[in-house]
Amino acid sequence: MTYQTTAIGYEKNLPITDPSSLIERTIQVPAPLDHDLLVEVRAVSVNPVDVKLRAHASARGLRVLGFDAAGVVQSVGSAVTLFKPGDEVYYAGTIDRPGTNQHLHLVDERIVGRKPRSLSFGAAAALPLTSITAWETLFERFDLTLDSHGTLLVVGATGGVGSIMVQLAEALLPEVTVIATASDPQRAAWIKSLGAEHTVDHHGDLAAQVLAIAPRGVDWLFTAHSARQLSLYARIVRPFGQITAIDDGPRNVEPLKAKSIGWHWEFMFTRPVQHTPDMIGQHELLDHVAGLVDEGRVQTTATQTLTPMNAATLRRAHELVESGRTLGKIVVEDRS
Repeated sequence: MTYQTTAIGYEKNLPITDPSSLIERTIQVPAPLDHDLLVEVRAVSVNPVDVKLRAHASARGLRVLGFDAAGVVQSVGSAVTLFKPGDEVYYAGTIDRPGTNQHLHLVDERIVGRKPRSLSFGAAAALPLTSITAWETLFERFDLTLDSHGTLLVVGATGGVGSIMVQLAEALLPEVTVIATASDPQRAAWIKSLGAEHTVDHHGDLAAQVLAIAPRGVDWLFTAHSARQLSLYARIVRPFGQITAIDDGPRNVEPLKAKSIGWHWEFMFTRPVQHTPDMIGQHELLDHVAGLVDEGRVQTTATQTLTPMNAATLRRAHELVESGRTLGKIVVEDRS
């Protein structure tokens, strides 16, 4: 059976204030691969990567954006074993396939988790991309375990990834002390409510504030804003400590050499793009996060929900994310 769907994307790199920056088109849904789920998308969220791609990446026709999604499985490919039609799911998709900003979407089952039962579709759609990024950083890049002791500094803690990372550390790393950056008292109070033991103002003297809390330096530093920060990070990370970055970052990490500080990249699309043997790890971690949510140990980071899911609403969501002032995640829910 073939399907058509309404999709939202871009054909030209235009300012978000231009009505043509995001447009709606009726498109054919591609033939499913063996491990694909066809999902009726009920909600999506907008991430900085969506804004970056829309502004700078070539469209080559219509490029459909969107990564985070929550919805209902409509049909399954011939090799699918993890889900069946009617299952409620959430996931972050991949950068090398059409995005989730469409009403019917194909996604590989191995990067899909069961939707938390306690959340609406909109609240669930806020979680996948940031949860995957935070989980892979903590438990794969930093290799932290239940027995890990030390101090974690989360730079950009009130953003999407940081606000999940703080919660995962609170839930699963009882001996790790979290220092979170926040730019104002409102954000500081919010991130403390999610589990951060300390907050520091990244507009002030960050090194002095952090070293007052951790005089010998932090053990682990996560950053979404590493450009031009290496000398600063070299001061506040202890010898043999580790840093993980998710932005494009520096090209020269020589300032870290004297203290033998480890540098890691985290790119949550590596598994699906490279079809790694452990690709199913994203399914497993999303299921684990869903369990933590349903146990009340992790909460959604959706702070604003827009409706309905159309080009105008997504333009508004992109505008909010592009401002750089959002707290948590912006969700777009289809309530039609």
